[in-house]
Amino acid sequence: MDQEPTAGVSPASVAQRERRLERDFLLLFVVMLTIAAGNTALQSVLPALGRSLRVPDSAVAAAFSVSALLWVISAPFWANRSDHHGRRAMILLGLCGFTASLLLCGVALTAGINGWIGGTAAFLAFIAGRLLYGAFGSAAPPAVQALVAGSTTRAERTRALTLLGSAFGLGTILGPAVAPYLTLGAIGGIEIGLAGPAFCGALFGAIILLTVYRVLPHDRVASAGPADPASHGAAIAYPSVGGQSSGASVTAATHLGGEPVGYLDPRIRTWMILGLIMGHAQAMTGQAIGFLVIDRLGVAPIDALKPTGLVLMMGAGSALLVQWGLIPLLKLDPKRLVLTGLVLSAIGCALTGLATSLYGIALAYALASAGFGFTRPGFTAGSSLAVGPAAQGSVAGKVTSVNGASFVLGPSIGVGLYEAQHALPYLIASAALVAVFFYAWRALRTPATF
Repeated sequence: MDQEPTAGVSPASVAQRERRLERDFLLLFVVMLTIAAGNTALQSVLPALGRSLRVPDSAVAAAFSVSALLWVISAPFWANRSDHHGRRAMILLGLCGFTASLLLCGVALTAGINGWIGGTAAFLAFIAGRLLYGAFGSAAPPAVQALVAGSTTRAERTRALTLLGSAFGLGTILGPAVAPYLTLGAIGGIEIGLAGPAFCGALFGAIILLTVYRVLPHDRVASAGPADPASHGAAIAYPSVGGQSSGASVTAATHLGGEPVGYLDPRIRTWMILGLIMGHAQAMTGQAIGFLVIDRLGVAPIDALKPTGLVLMMGAGSALLVQWGLIPLLKLDPKRLVLTGLVLSAIGCALTGLATSLYGIALAYALASAGFGFTRPGFTAGSSLAVGPAAQGSVAGKVTSVNGASFVLGPSIGVGLYEAQHALPYLIASAALVAVFFYAWRALRTPATF
């Protein structure tokens, strides 16, 4: 995060400034990591919590769907508001929403676990906590982006924002990995149990909130907007299990203004259709996986935490391996990325629905996630290459919104199908991906460049 040195400034002052910028970047990276990991940790234990409290599986999915809906609606609002009210203030607001949300969720779940209120009442209070996360937690990521963009040179900006965005991807691995170890026993005669990840996340969020308040310097933003248009932050898709970063938010943050492009613009319409179907298939299968582990292994909800964490961690890890390792190595164009991903994800989804052992589920889900690891960057790159330079910011915003919208209805659809028949969401997702494969094969033109 180094800016070009100003003439007349001593080398010691420049070095001190660089150290401060590096410290701030590390803190902002942790902010992004925390917001993503806290959400996915809670998401990974919620199927077991729902079964323990005897609420319908569909209620569990609804808790995240309403949160994702509010995130999609509020994220662009907070991104624009940070231009006028300061980045630090929006980061603090987002962390307050994150911490308060997890605390309320923990209290509601503890009340249900201890029988103080019924399971339905506990989940209604839990959903209220999730609304806080969706409405206010989304304020932090765009402001974090804007701070980093404003403190880097033009040449360094994309690399810094990409590194920052990788925190969300790491959070999708870290959250499910640590969640099983955050369950707590009785404290003062009160059973905490599966509510532990919510309380631990709230505690860590409070620590990060206090650190940001004490360490991050005040920033003043002119009422008319940022002095540097390139220091604007963009909305980021809802952080969810399987929802790895596609890089679209980086493009949106670094390409402001320009030509507006609609979702049905002929240049990108096919890509938008593909993105919406592929995203819903990913959201459907990911949300139901916790229930599948409980039912296929025939274990008590509390005993399913570590197996579920293993499956989710392998899925997120395989997707990140594809995005960080295989895609740069293979150098496939967007059409081939999408077609390759559709084949892998269709096979993986079908095998997941049919698997009966832990390792069978884990390997099949990892294969499906690897396929989605190809399709998301392919969708992003293909949409970008379909338009000229002036439309990059607008198209990137559309890509981000489609990725986020998939996690609004996708989880509820997937769990609803799961309640009808356990293999159904995976088999339907697989069939949809096969159909989309043939549609993409005929509809997409292979660009001359990647």
